[in-house]
Amino acid sequence: MSSRPARSERWPRVVVAGLVVAYAAVFIPLSLLRHRGFFTARYDLGNMTQAVWSASRGELFRVSDPDGLRVSRLGAHVDPILGLFAPLWKVWPHPEMLLVVQALAVATMAVPAYMLARRWLEDARLAVAFAAVALLLPAVQWATLFDFHPVTLAAPLLLWCIWAAVADRYVTLAVLATLAALTKEQVGLALAILGLWMMISLGRRRAGAILAVLSFAWTAIAVGLIIPHYRSGGGNAFVEDRYGDLGDGVGGVMKTLLTRPWDAVEVAVSADRGMYVLALLVPLLALSFGAPLLAAGALPDLVLNLLSARPEQHSIEYHYSAVIAPFLLAAAIRGLATLRSRRRPAWLHPRIVAPGPLAGALIAAAVVSGYVWGPLPFWQHVPGGSRVRAEQFAVPDRAALLRQAIATIPPNATVSAANRIGGHLSDRRSILVFPSIGTADFVVVDTARADVGDEVKPAEHAVLVEQLRRRADYATIFARDGVLVFRRVKDTP
Repeated sequence: MSSRPARSERWPRVVVAGLVVAYAAVFIPLSLLRHRGFFTARYDLGNMTQAVWSASRGELFRVSDPDGLRVSRLGAHVDPILGLFAPLWKVWPHPEMLLVVQALAVATMAVPAYMLARRWLEDARLAVAFAAVALLLPAVQWATLFDFHPVTLAAPLLLWCIWAAVADRYVTLAVLATLAALTKEQVGLALAILGLWMMISLGRRRAGAILAVLSFAWTAIAVGLIIPHYRSGGGNAFVEDRYGDLGDGVGGVMKTLLTRPWDAVEVAVSADRGMYVLALLVPLLALSFGAPLLAAGALPDLVLNLLSARPEQHSIEYHYSAVIAPFLLAAAIRGLATLRSRRRPAWLHPRIVAPGPLAGALIAAAVVSGYVWGPLPFWQHVPGGSRVRAEQFAVPDRAALLRQAIATIPPNATVSAANRIGGHLSDRRSILVFPSIGTADFVVVDTARADVGDEVKPAEHAVLVEQLRRRADYATIFARDGVLVFRRVKDTP
């Protein structure tokens, strides 16, 4: 008799552990395939690689701009958690280390999702279902596979923070919240809302107030002082580039939001932004609305994404939803608990709201969402399934040629390379993005893929490569099937 309860407690934990292992077993190889196929890039994997490489040498957060100038990463984003990767770089000095750690960290989201659901829903089947949903969310999967970003680590960290807050593990919460805040400057806003939720919904007034005040203060310091201090010319380049239509600088944007909110609404309302919101809510059956204050933790990043002029920021296919996903997931769990606690309408058959069917519906919604919006290459073989970037998970034959080319470059040389090639060459002091050459010792180009951004067209790229061929200060040391490596042989007059 006594073995039955133990067995009933054991199977959910075994399944959740299996989910964690399965996620890592799928997404680590997929992440490595993208990198080995040269689908990762100088921006962003290479940028993070260089920051970690410099940190491992005592130069915290030093990176190269596209022209090779050494600058502080803190002038763009405040994500000092990168410094914690410096010791790991000593053990495994390769960009692949970052990709593996990222996939492993995200895989742990299943654990706090299970523990929250078990506490709030009091049913093992629903708890396991939410553990699976946590790893099936298209937003989470895309963030895992799109290069490496410190803010992607915020997804598991924030979900663990919510569990720690509910479980009254305040020391654990303090450590996890600190780590989460260090993943990106605006994460403090989400943590501040979590603090408010603790005060109002959990009745943890003191702990919630401390979390809210400290988190908000950190974001204010990061955005108002750290970024302008380390950025050449002051200000915030991302605000100017992405929100310039709403005002000049952070102050101008805030003034527009407060005095002319209809301007912001006009920007946020569009078909692509609407589809983005659907891709966030549909996998959770919109249950997040059942716990609006907890779901509000997603609002800072959601507003930033919807108001941005950059289309990738309101697309599910990047890392910009990493802070949003854990709050919507936790709110969906709490929202379902609220709905189940209410009196069932007479017209609603009890079998429909039974734990088994509900668990099946949750998993089915997440799977169908992956079919429509997800990144897994498996879906391309299913009629009508998502085919977005499916080609990035098969290493092309050309990748071997590119590896041969970059093997000709010494580890300490200054290099100019295209964006995708630069993702493999960033563990060095200075790297430029072609067509910027400057005083680079080596230049690597692939004439078959003019991967230099929208500002340079393929025809212009061909002209630039031909000009480089004719320069007397560079000699061609590798030329195979359009992949070229040039070495500086003398100083430019």
